[in-house]
Amino acid sequence: MISNRAQRNIVWHRGKVTPADRARLFRQEAATIWLTGLSGSGKSTVAFELEQALVSRGYPAYVLDGDNVRHGLNQELGFSPQDRKENIRRIAEVAKLFNDAGMMVITAFISPYQHDRAMARDIIGKDHFVEVHLATRLHVCEQRDPKGLYRKARQGEIAEFTGITAPYEAPENPALSLDTGSLSIEQSVAQILHKLAPRLYPAVVNPVHGG
Repeated sequence: MISNRAQRNIVWHRGKVTPADRARLFRQEAATIWLTGLSGSGKSTVAFELEQALVSRGYPAYVLDGDNVRHGLNQELGFSPQDRKENIRRIAEVAKLFNDAGMMVITAFISPYQHDRAMARDIIGKDHFVEVHLATRLHVCEQRDPKGLYRKARQGEIAEFTGITAPYEAPENPALSLDTGSLSIEQSVAQILHKLAPRLYPAVVNPVHGG
């Protein structure tokens, strides 16, 4: 933690490239699509499919995946409420920087606590924060169990596991609520793209002039 004295010597330096400049360059108004839901709800799958859908249309996007960031940036953090809070805080700060660079960010984190997601919204900015709840029921997620985590949690091998031995607080007013138990991945991505449509500028077509 930086001391108050040190903070007084830190100044934010503004560049000459504005958010509007980047929006014109990338043809989009940057946002963070915050995917939240139980383990096995499809967050990572939806995130990477959405990333591909955006990039294939010419819109720069990048996924911040819960497991991936724990390989490096957040490798020392565990899964206690305090560590989860710090995990979300760091990701929100990174997402904010990516948004400032003009890019779409897609985060795939369980982020089980409402106050942590509210903190992320405050850091990123409410105008850039698009909360998407993958509202897939617990029994569906547990049936999928792609990593075998629910089985281990039921056997007591994993402590503080969301949905089993730790709570999940569902969003009260998400921008979108998607049940991947009834929706296909393609349908889920299509709904998110529809929500993002006002932020995506059409391609610039250069008119062809006759001789």
